[in-house]
Amino acid sequence: MVQRREPTARQVRLGTELRRLREAAGHTAIEAAALLGANRVQINHIEYGLTGVSEQRLRRLASHYSCTDEEFIDALVTMATDRTRGWWEEYRGLLPTPFLDLAELDHHATFLHEVAILYVPGLMQTEDYARAVFSARIPELTAEELELRVRHRMRRQQMRIPYELVVHESALRIRVGDRTASRAQLARLLELSEADNITLRVIPFDVDGFARASGTMAYVGGSVPKLDTVVRDAPHGSVFLDSEAQLTTYRTRFRMLEAVSLDPAPSRDFINRLSKEL
Repeated sequence: MVQRREPTARQVRLGTELRRLREAAGHTAIEAAALLGANRVQINHIEYGLTGVSEQRLRRLASHYSCTDEEFIDALVTMATDRTRGWWEEYRGLLPTPFLDLAELDHHATFLHEVAILYVPGLMQTEDYARAVFSARIPELTAEELELRVRHRMRRQQMRIPYELVVHESALRIRVGDRTASRAQLARLLELSEADNITLRVIPFDVDGFARASGTMAYVGGSVPKLDTVVRDAPHGSVFLDSEAQLTTYRTRFRMLEAVSLDPAPSRDFINRLSKEL
């Protein structure tokens, strides 16, 4: 099978899950290779997402690893055999790979729980707000690079999965652009908060119990809970976290933040008041 030069995050995740199954079963890569009539290098390539794996081989490996979770195995098979070429492929070679990985993650997500502390999240941004965020990048982007990023961000907003957002007052007050852009952004939040699939909650500055649960994050639901993903921002781009311990930590963190936030109706009233102050 042809080796991939740059596997996607989804392809890497499939390989990671197969490695985790193998290690949990106490088998070596050499033992797994013997089962498939392959060699250790080929197994390593599969587990790093550098080459694909057929449904037949995947099911043989899962059986060998004593995995009895049929729903999970079926989900892995779907990942292995999916040939979707989504809209994000238009940007391959034009934007850094993490932009494409994030859009592909959106496409396969079943729900999204997000926490925003300093910025309104990308899925809720207006064009002017997104442009102001990307304009602050160092080194400065060219006009073409800037517009590509803005266009990609706007395209991501077409997802219609259940979306729960907890946003801190600081993100609502910080002006990444001018006063007019800030007012438009708040109006956009109010508009989107009325959508059937979106739940928006605000954490005011004066709330108690916030410090121990702080931190921007996005918790993305997979086709099965084991395939959930946490997305964190980093200086070099988005970082995907997916170990069982990490998923448990961030799942709990989101619920803690949700518990100290305002309900949806008071949250909309809060944003309305902020807008009138501008």
